[in-house]
Amino acid sequence: MLLARSPLRISLGGGGTDLPSYYRRSGGFVISAAINKYVYISAHRTFESGIKLKYSTFENVDSIIDIKHPLFRESLLCQSLDISKNLEITSISDVPSGTGLGSSGAFTVALLKVLKHLQGLQVSNEALAQQACHIEIERIGDPVGKQDQYISAIGGVTQFHFNEDDSVDYSPLSLAESTFYNLEDSLCLFYTGSSRSAASVLMDQHIKTSQEDAAMLSNLDRVKELGYTTKELLEAGNTFQYGLLMNDHWQTKIQRNPQVCDQRIKDAYSAALNNGAVGGKLVGAGGGGFLLFLASDKSALRSCMTDIGFPELRFSFDRSGAQLVYS
Repeated sequence: MLLARSPLRISLGGGGTDLPSYYRRSGGFVISAAINKYVYISAHRTFESGIKLKYSTFENVDSIIDIKHPLFRESLLCQSLDISKNLEITSISDVPSGTGLGSSGAFTVALLKVLKHLQGLQVSNEALAQQACHIEIERIGDPVGKQDQYISAIGGVTQFHFNEDDSVDYSPLSLAESTFYNLEDSLCLFYTGSSRSAASVLMDQHIKTSQEDAAMLSNLDRVKELGYTTKELLEAGNTFQYGLLMNDHWQTKIQRNPQVCDQRIKDAYSAALNNGAVGGKLVGAGGGGFLLFLASDKSALRSCMTDIGFPELRFSFDRSGAQLVYS
């Protein structure tokens, strides 16, 4: 049996500029952090013929083309060797899908990690990210960006330049070790109690950007500027000022699409700022999922969120990216 894991992520700055409809115009820039919450994919050969898939449901098919789950189907179809016989694949995750932490990208990267090893192929994590993007964006046609696949494959607290020619440049953010741990210790995630598909929000952004909607392009230009400011503040060790900048990210996201959150989430956000949070934002494209805050008083913030009914997901940063953990 083979078992791989890929980390989920939180976006720290520039999120939304990694979509092809934007970065192919003027380049995108995102700072993202992998966290120690994972998607796991296991695969092994069985005595029975066919393909068995276990995720939130169960599939048992004779041919790849009959698979309903698009990421499973397209990932298997992309392989250079026939590995589709007598195969069972199982997916589990530390966090439900649709909660804004990049689960589909992590899923695809972990699946490809397993499939490559199943074929005896040694492939870099960067190549896995490239193929995962190809599967989600080109083959399936989902209106997603490239941040999730790359940060899940690479790990760490990383800056990504998404270039107009579709290439991606990345490097670790230049953080002092004290800044790394201070940032990790100051950030808090709280679950809003609702999951959602980001497709409608991202499709709206994709359509408006493709149509050269002036307001959308101006908004995303501003997001990219905030991403570069995030880099400057964090590399200077100014985590408190970064916390304040998160509020600008939040307001810019709401201006881009007011449907990213409901009044319940807005009220919780306001309550958090009055109870120990310096700043925060909704992680992911919006509609639900997790609120991320940088806290000056974690005890007060946790008490406030508990009273509201938003449980905390405690985490630390993942430095390793996608890994094969058992073979």
